[in-house]
Amino acid sequence: MSLHLTDITLTYPDGAGRLVALDHVTLTVPSGTVTAVVGPSGSGKSSLLAVAATLIRPDQGTVTVAGTPTADLDRDALTRLRRTLIGIVFQQPNLLGSLTSVEQLQVMAYIDGTTPAAARDRARELLVAVGLEKEADRRPHQLSGGQRQRVNIARALMNNPEVLLVDEPTSALDHERGAAVLDLIATLTRERGTATVLVTHDHDHLETADAVVEMRDGRASAVLASVGG
Repeated sequence: MSLHLTDITLTYPDGAGRLVALDHVTLTVPSGTVTAVVGPSGSGKSSLLAVAATLIRPDQGTVTVAGTPTADLDRDALTRLRRTLIGIVFQQPNLLGSLTSVEQLQVMAYIDGTTPAAARDRARELLVAVGLEKEADRRPHQLSGGQRQRVNIARALMNNPEVLLVDEPTSALDHERGAAVLDLIATLTRERGTATVLVTHDHDHLETADAVVEMRDGRASAVLASVGG
């Protein structure tokens, strides 16, 4: 499956007029690949991610998530789609201070009705995948910044999403830890077959991406294919 954004235009009220956040943007992200989205502040990166996540409806254009057109879905249907088909890695991990690493992940599965035993097994499997099996029973204050971000990534994968949307995952990390997180995202994308969109300010490690889209003034002004390959 994949993610398709076709001819997306998004505007916001701006005084007596409208501010164009996205201007006829088309983007296809195949399964098992990472598309990095770069660009200056205010270029439309966050708006693009919000539209892809179905959190904002565009003024024009279509969003298709894993073969499912979203234009005619109501709010409840969009919530179910996000819960089952989309994983979101936020810029800040926002982990619950009272929960261990494994419990952070289990909560996501409980919401979807998974049995406790199955949720625990799935959570531990994902913590192994992100290299945190020894930190499964530690709470956020016992983890480094890079480890907390790895828990954040594992949590987004808990419900086996088809599409993974990642927002500035290295913004609070140093160069070395940031590079490790980007490598991890690329590895998990290929292993698990997600269609991954990675918004990043880190231009030093774009070789981990399969394609790079540069946003400027709401337009996808450059697309570089096969960066990592």
